[in-house]
Amino acid sequence: MNTFLKRVLISLSVIALALFLYSTFVENIFAPRLSPKDTVKFELNDLELKVFYNRPSKKNRDIFGALVPFNKVWRTGANEATTFETNRTLEVMGMPLPAGKYTLWTVPKDSVWTVIFNTKQYSWGVDSEMKPMWDPNYDALSIEVPVHDLSKPVEQFTIAFDNSTDDLFLTMAWDVVKVSVPLK
Repeated sequence: MNTFLKRVLISLSVIALALFLYSTFVENIFAPRLSPKDTVKFELNDLELKVFYNRPSKKNRDIFGALVPFNKVWRTGANEATTFETNRTLEVMGMPLPAGKYTLWTVPKDSVWTVIFNTKQYSWGVDSEMKPMWDPNYDALSIEVPVHDLSKPVEQFTIAFDNSTDDLFLTMAWDVVKVSVPLK
C-alpha cells in the first residue's frame, strides 16, 4: 500500500473518530432534534435582518399559561438562546435599536407580550435549573406588543418577517397566539 493511500485512510479514520466523539459527548448530529434549529432572514435594499432560533412543537400540549408560564421571562423558543441581528439601526415602537446582535427574550401575558432585546450573548437559553439565563442588566430595549388570537393553531413555534403591508414586522406565532413587533 503506498504512502498516499495510508495517509488518506488515517485522515478519514481521524475524521470518523472526531464525528463519533462529538456526536456522543456534545450533540447527536445523526438524530433529529425535537426542536429543530432555524434561521430566518430579511433583506431589503441595504437592510439585513436575521433571527436564529429553535422551533418547539405543540404536541397536543397547552402552551401559553401552562408550558410557557404567563408573566415570566421565556427564552422565546427552545435550546439555544434566540438571536436577532441587524446591520442598521432600527426604530422599534419609536425607540432606537442600534445595529448589532441581540438575544431575544419575551414575557408572554394574556393580552400583551413584553419583547426584550438583550445585548449579552448566551450559549443556551436556560440554566441547569431550567431558569432563563437572561440578565436584565444587558437589556437594550423592552417593548409591549398586543396578542392576536389565531383561528387555527400553529403546531411549531414560528418566527418570521412580514412586510406584506409595506410595514415591516417581526412576528412570532405558536398555538393560537401571534405577536407582531413593528420595525422601521
